[in-house]
Amino acid sequence: MPRRRIGFWYRFAAVLCKPPLVVLLKRDWRGMENIPAEGGFITVVNHNSHVDPFAYAHFQYNTGRVPRFLAKSGLFKKGFVGAAMRGTGQIPVYRESTDALSAFRAAIDAVERGECVAFYPEGTLTRDPNGWPMTGKTGAARVALQTRCPVIPVAQWGANELLPPYAKKPDLFPRKTHHVLVGPPVDLTRFYGKEMSPDLLKEATEVIMAAITRQLEEIRGEKAPEKPYDPREVRIEQRRRAAAQQTAREKEGQGQ
Repeated sequence: MPRRRIGFWYRFAAVLCKPPLVVLLKRDWRGMENIPAEGGFITVVNHNSHVDPFAYAHFQYNTGRVPRFLAKSGLFKKGFVGAAMRGTGQIPVYRESTDALSAFRAAIDAVERGECVAFYPEGTLTRDPNGWPMTGKTGAARVALQTRCPVIPVAQWGANELLPPYAKKPDLFPRKTHHVLVGPPVDLTRFYGKEMSPDLLKEATEVIMAAITRQLEEIRGEKAPEKPYDPREVRIEQRRRAAAQQTAREKEGQGQ
């Protein structure tokens, strides 16, 4: 989307948000040349702070290709915030409802109109103890395979140092740096023309998450864990341990 078509609401949001972001965060932004100059595409971005959607949107705005985020539907009902979300063309996500697939359809429509749709494929703030990307959800892969659009991996780091995940107060000093590294498009061609089964979508998602992780490894100058943190596996293990502990307590009680 050319800069001249960014629109009033995005420009207004930029006027409100850019000054505090410039004050709070220094910028180390690399790889802008990998953002397509025209045509529809999606970006896939890691998520490690409640601040990073604003910091990433600042970066993306400066490329001239503004992102359409998928966001919780409740945000669209909150007065000025809702008006801004609707005005900037963000995409509401209706979880656990009959409208749950509408975000998927809207994302496809936006890409086919030549826009950029930004995905946080983890679906929430990372729970990895060291801030690495977790396993991803399959929505981005589904849109990518449906449209065959470019998938641009974006890694970011630094907003989490300003406001760590789930922290209530920011750490303002010293001034933090927001690092962004955009990689070349993810090659998903081997998945084209195949049935979009759960296994295929899972494999394509793993390829996407690996591309994001490689970019973040370059930013951080260190290697990520060989196996990404999987919240589902952690929950299963926690339940298994809780059940084992409960069984042990019951046996101990019977032995008294």
